[in-house]
Order: sequence, then C-alpha cells, then structure tokens
Amino acid sequence: MAYLARNLSVLAYANGFTLWHYASNTDTAAVIDTIGYFNPAADMLRKGDMILANVNGGAGLILIAASQNGTVDVADMTPLGSVNTD
Repeated sequence: MAYLARNLSVLAYANGFTLWHYASNTDTAAVIDTIGYFNPAADMLRKGDMILANVNGGAGLILIAASQNGTVDVADMTPLGSVNTD
C-alpha cells in the first residue's frame, strides 16, 4: 500500500520535537521503513521527530533520520516488546 495522510497524527509537541502516531492495517514495518514512504508528509516531519507506528505485524518506534527537499528518510523501526498477559 501507500502512505495515507489520515493515518498520521500528532501525539505530543514540545521544543521543536514532535511525537507522531501512524497506523496501517496493510503495510508492514519493512514497507514503512523505506526512504520515501513518508515523503507526502515532508513538510511536517523534521529530523529527530519520532513516529510510534502500529502496522501489520507489530508496533514500534521510528526515528526521522532526515527530512529535506521533500524527501523523508527514516531509521529502521525499533519493535516494541510484547505484552505478556500470564
């Protein structure tokens, strides 16, 4: 699939840093970890921002490694641990 603007929202903003949330029922971490996936949001995403992602196959944290000239590069998603309900 492709990036969907309606699935990206701000969770917190302070001192020039934004924590975002992105959800996708179809895209996996491997898909959203690619350069260019978040290009449509390049005017909003800044280097150092983080995205809490809930994607097909899990959840994790993504760091915006670069955002310039309309291109967004992200670091590989760091998976969040699973919750043990036992």
